[in-house]
Amino acid sequence: MSRLAAVLVACVSAHCAAAGIDVEVRDASGRPAPDVAVYAIPAGGGIEARPGKATAQIEQVDREFIPYLTVMQTGTTATFPNRDPILHHVYSFSPAKTFEIKLYTGKSPSSITFDKPGIVTLGCNIHDWMIAYVLVVSTPWFGKTDSAGVVKLRDLPVGSYAVHAWHPQERSPVEPVTVAPEAQSTVSARFTLDIAARKPKYKPPLDRLKY
Repeated sequence: MSRLAAVLVACVSAHCAAAGIDVEVRDASGRPAPDVAVYAIPAGGGIEARPGKATAQIEQVDREFIPYLTVMQTGTTATFPNRDPILHHVYSFSPAKTFEIKLYTGKSPSSITFDKPGIVTLGCNIHDWMIAYVLVVSTPWFGKTDSAGVVKLRDLPVGSYAVHAWHPQERSPVEPVTVAPEAQSTVSARFTLDIAARKPKYKPPLDRLKY
């Protein structure tokens, strides 16, 4: 039995209802911080997923990666469709996942399975202003903050968790949280990160690009 299955069986045996963690992230000025990755790791350690069970899509639109930040569980397979009328060459030199998908447009010619936890920086070998991040986590309880700087993690079994908030500009200290056995219990966590709004980089007009 996998660790995840064992945790879920224990939860059912204890008659615990779906519990949750509501996380709020703000910047140093007190404003909501959107698009921050948040994830909860059980006290007993990470939970690895089997490859191929989950999928994600990172597009290339108007010479940018969309989304700028993707968070996923280990074992997730991603595709990289190019919606632009020019060619892109996607690559990563990150230790968590090294790969490249050479010049193409349209449908992603191959898919990539992210099988190790860690930070993966994406780039385009042709257009050096293009950059994005993939945060691979060893837990099924993760998400990104919305425009209000809030994310709600749901369906967590009773127990203790280390809650993390991560952004390309800063990672947070770990916030310990305990999910109680009361039915429909929800606990809260709050983070303040020293991050600034992302400034758009200069992109040459399409008619000046060879690819």
